[in-house]
Amino acid sequence: MSKETYQLNQDFLWGGAIAAHQAEGAWQAGGKGVSIADVLTAGAHNLPRQITDGVVEGLNYPNHHGIEFYDTYKEDLALMAEMGFKAFRTSIAWTRIFPNGDDAEPNEAGLAFYDDLFDEMHKHGIEPVITLQHFEMPYHLVEAYGGWSNRQVIDLFVRYAEVVFKRYRDKVTYWMTHNEISNQTAISDDPIYQFLVWTNSGIRFDEQATLKDKQEAMVQAGHYELVASARAVKIGHEINPDFVIGGMANVAPFYPATPSPADMLAWQKARQARDWMMDVHVRGEYPSDMEKFFERSGFRPDITDQDREDLRAGVVDYMAISYYNSTTVRAVSDKDAEMEDFGNFEIVKNDYIKTNDWDWGIDPQGLRFTLNEMNELYPGLKIMIVENGIGAYDTIEADGTIHDPYRVDYLREHIREMEKAVVLDGVDVIGFLSWGPIDIVSAGTGEMKKRYGYIYVDLDDMGEGSGQRLKKDSFYWYREVIASGGQTLD
Repeated sequence: MSKETYQLNQDFLWGGAIAAHQAEGAWQAGGKGVSIADVLTAGAHNLPRQITDGVVEGLNYPNHHGIEFYDTYKEDLALMAEMGFKAFRTSIAWTRIFPNGDDAEPNEAGLAFYDDLFDEMHKHGIEPVITLQHFEMPYHLVEAYGGWSNRQVIDLFVRYAEVVFKRYRDKVTYWMTHNEISNQTAISDDPIYQFLVWTNSGIRFDEQATLKDKQEAMVQAGHYELVASARAVKIGHEINPDFVIGGMANVAPFYPATPSPADMLAWQKARQARDWMMDVHVRGEYPSDMEKFFERSGFRPDITDQDREDLRAGVVDYMAISYYNSTTVRAVSDKDAEMEDFGNFEIVKNDYIKTNDWDWGIDPQGLRFTLNEMNELYPGLKIMIVENGIGAYDTIEADGTIHDPYRVDYLREHIREMEKAVVLDGVDVIGFLSWGPIDIVSAGTGEMKKRYGYIYVDLDDMGEGSGQRLKKDSFYWYREVIASGGQTLD
């Protein structure tokens, strides 16, 4: 791989990204309601987080404390400003604005908190990049409505979006609707994938549910989310034509295990089975291959002419993406490669890439591949990388320093490949917001010891510790990257 670096445009958005539920804590402060993240217990590598019926006394719910960002945001933003951040992505906790999701009036205390947060960001010259739904829908909407399986939730989400669009019309320009909406397309009978549908759609399955039942519920819920997103985009542009509103997807690329025709077709079908939600965001209509699949399978029975009109009227201004790793697939030997379900392929090990402590493949070139692939699929589309980083175990030395060359190595090579995509390939990437610039609770495992940040937070998996913030070596490295516009990577 070439070691050459490039200086990106002065208006390029360098920074970092977190989510409200993983950082804020204060889960009942200021009138906040219970979210679907608040009923997720702690897990670990290969130990799924459990979804409980409400909050059960005596269990460990890491999102209840996060890193106490609700109280420490001024201190934390000052550290990000010291690194030179031009943008910072976080989410609005839906339950701070509408504690139950269907409340008659919004919660003023929650609205005021984000007023203060955005004001503090602007004080430091940091552009807010805000997600409306990042794995934190109101738990009441699950209990009373069945989550996103209910069409009524569209109206409740759009009302929430309209309230915050109006409130922050002069404070926020960059928005995105649903975080990693396509995660749930990976659903299978493996219990770990229940987490993906829960966090995306607030749906939990009983033991009697078949795989087809799960897939059908996911597709219908995903449709309602896409309609809600499109309607929010349209209303947002009416409130402020200068809003830049995007969709958000996890874009871990697929590779075929071999060049055999069966594996090539399985690779193509794996992409189609995952990327249809992004297609709808960008093009305003379902791709023909998925239309045929849904028709054959009987999935998504509730779609109206008005839905299709809404989807066309609410295409996104850009796509925000997360990129962490790549996935290699091969055809399942006992199935044809036609799209008859979402599992006509299997994931296999890729011997050409290394993995981290959580078995995630480290594939910097895959980022350039993905950016080029998106540029071919959606010519001229603006893309913002809003998650990229590596979870790792960090150690505090006796003198208080934290040496994390593995984090620098990972980010350096991914930024290098992103720069090639921009400068050599002509992809319109408008920002790079690395995931977890400050240590936060891991979404997938609920751990604190799975650390992503340039800033160490002295809290353990039980939320115990001083809460002190410490600068890692990567803090100083990223500061130089930003100051040089991406030219200084080594």
